[in-house]
Amino acid sequence: MAASWEHLTVDDVSMKTYLAVPSGEGPFPGVVVAQHASGVDTFIQTVCDRLAQAGYVAAAPNLYHRQSGTTFEELGRMRREDPKRWPTMMEKAQALSDDEIVRDVNAAVAHLRGLAQVGDSSIGITGFCGGGRIAYLMAARNDTLAAAAVFHGGGILTARGDSPPAFDLTAQIACPVAGFFGDDDENPSKEDVAKISAEMDRLDKAHQFHSYPETGHAFLDFSNPKAYREGPAADAWDKLTAFFGETLKAAVATAS
Repeated sequence: MAASWEHLTVDDVSMKTYLAVPSGEGPFPGVVVAQHASGVDTFIQTVCDRLAQAGYVAAAPNLYHRQSGTTFEELGRMRREDPKRWPTMMEKAQALSDDEIVRDVNAAVAHLRGLAQVGDSSIGITGFCGGGRIAYLMAARNDTLAAAAVFHGGGILTARGDSPPAFDLTAQIACPVAGFFGDDDENPSKEDVAKISAEMDRLDKAHQFHSYPETGHAFLDFSNPKAYREGPAADAWDKLTAFFGETLKAAVATAS
């Protein structure tokens, strides 16, 4: 496995992107990893590395690349107890617009597509917290994606700026969706998850949702000791790789 930072250009601005590539020649499926509020931090980079070790070329674009002020590297160096950390993260996350997010993720998809190790292989997306919402959004906004995995996607039911809630785009979802949620989470709550699942059922959208009791938000994030839950995290990772194995790797095997 090899990891590097790439520089893509979106809207005439450089977008730093973490790239993790499996050992070997491929072809490999690709996965875009959508960041959470603290950006492309150690946790997101580790997710990319683990996906590469599992046989996927993973790319995590820095969605804060248009913003000035605190960088995601500086966010990563802030201690969790720093009173400035949470408001800084929220300010940056809330400044993102859906149209910009779509362009950024599409640029990451195009970059993966241009790599010899990926080529015509299937590409999926996953994301955590706000990145989970992005995975849901992109399942509706990019019909070339072959799979989307949503980890505790907050704000799926909420409008963002001038954009409608991602939930309102459910009819446009064009790929299977996997969801991973904690029963004790408040955003999304158990009721939110049930509403999203019911809408996907109503629209006959392929999905598999997994919920974990006595588990809250960010349960896969090993860098957050208060939130991390070892058992649910291990189970969710196994289910994620099985889901991508069925939706992404199977397509590569069929084509080769």
